[in-house]
Amino acid sequence: MNILLWILQIVLAFFFLSGGAYKIFKVENLAGHFRGLPPNVWRAIGVIEIVGGVLLVVPARVSGVPMLTAFAAAVLAVESLALAAAYARKSVKLVAANPLVWCAPMGLFAAVVAFGRWA
Repeated sequence: MNILLWILQIVLAFFFLSGGAYKIFKVENLAGHFRGLPPNVWRAIGVIEIVGGVLLVVPARVSGVPMLTAFAAAVLAVESLALAAAYARKSVKLVAANPLVWCAPMGLFAAVVAFGRWA
């Protein structure tokens, strides 16, 4: 189970770091496609994703504080599932271009990591 959690943590960290960077630096594209959130909210979500992506991997390996990893995973799960709900209001079409297809599984996997690291 520990190996599965580490694999999930590394994959989620990569996705959250890249998604957070996109939300910070390409906020004009996001604000144009999804008008439900202002640009500063997108930037704040990007910062949360970058910090959470780093905290998914670093605390368990370096400082020996695995509870910080569980907390970061829980925050990212809530954030991703809230974004998935916002995207679902716009479209539930299951295609790769729909952000709902990416947000919902990432939120569920982050919840699995949070539950697994909490114990």
